[in-house]
Amino acid sequence: MRVVIVPGTLALLPAYASIDDPVADLRKAVDEAVDWLLADGPATAHWGSPSAHRIAEHLLGDRSGPGPGVLVVANGSATRTEKAPGHFDPRAAAFDDALGEALAAGDREGLAGIDTTLAEELWAMPDADVLRKLGGRVRPVTDVEVDYDDAPYGVQYWVVRWQCES
Repeated sequence: MRVVIVPGTLALLPAYASIDDPVADLRKAVDEAVDWLLADGPATAHWGSPSAHRIAEHLLGDRSGPGPGVLVVANGSATRTEKAPGHFDPRAAAFDDALGEALAAGDREGLAGIDTTLAEELWAMPDADVLRKLGGRVRPVTDVEVDYDDAPYGVQYWVVRWQCES
């Protein structure tokens, strides 16, 4: 089973593209990870917000459905800088670091332990809840690749690939 975690930023949709792509590196990482995900067949998607649902529909297209893959659309906090959507919260970096470490280690238990109250305060919900539930949906992770880990616009984004036991 393959799992890919991507951010739910609307900047990934073609309607938001511009001549000077502000998220070119992120878009490339997402496209490559989704191609890897779909190499074995269709994928189901999990998301928390309406914008994340739109991203999932766009990325999977007609390849959405029961299959060997899982696409998870979720961000970290949105409070990393003063210009972030939720403005600056000094707890955001530590929250995102812990979440990023769990994603990079394939630590399903670490994800299950996400503090949803803190996530709500850091504008990471409902995405953090989707990540929290991910650990219970997949088998143990055997290989991890982190393709993107950055916080443009004060919002934490990851693109992560998990290969899980069959």
